[in-house]
Amino acid sequence: MKLVFIGGGNMAYALIVGLKNKKVAMSNIVVIEHDVSKWPQLEQLGVHVNADLASVNGCSAIVLAIKPQQLSALAKNLTPFLSVKSASQPLIISIAAGIRLKDLSRWLAGYETIVRAMPNTPAQIQAGVTGLYAMPNVSKKHIALADQILKAAGSNIWLDSEEKLDAVTAISGSGPAYVFYFIEALQAAALNLGLNEEQAKELSIATFKGASLLADASTTPIATLRMQVTSKGGTTEQGLLSLEKSQVNQAIMLAAQKACERANTLGNELGKD
Repeated sequence: MKLVFIGGGNMAYALIVGLKNKKVAMSNIVVIEHDVSKWPQLEQLGVHVNADLASVNGCSAIVLAIKPQQLSALAKNLTPFLSVKSASQPLIISIAAGIRLKDLSRWLAGYETIVRAMPNTPAQIQAGVTGLYAMPNVSKKHIALADQILKAAGSNIWLDSEEKLDAVTAISGSGPAYVFYFIEALQAAALNLGLNEEQAKELSIATFKGASLLADASTTPIATLRMQVTSKGGTTEQGLLSLEKSQVNQAIMLAAQKACERANTLGNELGKD
């Protein structure tokens, strides 16, 4: 299998590291990257790096890992290397946020062997989660290939409609920022309560990590896990009452809704070309 990444930024790097950890031969991976300052770090992984689009010839899959605003121009330059009539069409995987498949296919002169993916930043440590959606004509073989490539970054969730990728963007794509925001608030609270910076950081991060691992390992509903920590008349109850009074639950839901709406708007804006 020859795999080509167009773009060698953070997400591409994370995927390549994940593939290397899964014993995929790095000699079969090519990264097309115009920023030569990124070449040394990529080359240290054992992949081939150049700036020539012709490198896609003969590949099994192409991962589009560039900024969404650059994708229209790239697609038009990539089109001559693709054929909608070829029996051995390479799979194209787009991880460019907001770009809808119908627009990408149009930019690629009707090419339809495309999967759209929305990974998130924990992919950098192979702890991410990716939402995926395939165009109707994508074969089971290519779906399995996309699944293999993105699982290098963590776990995958396949969707039955592309519209749901906006929700994935709002929850798991933007979600790490919400978690970091909450950790920051816990750290600030710890400092205000007299703990030092090192203690505040360790307690806040370990609490999130431990609670997440427990939620993942347990078959108990999340609400029940929360209630198990909340003794009647206890400290946790007072903390949660304060959060409810401040309508933190509603604020989080509204944040996700706004992020989803913005993802939809970006799709409309970016697809105008």
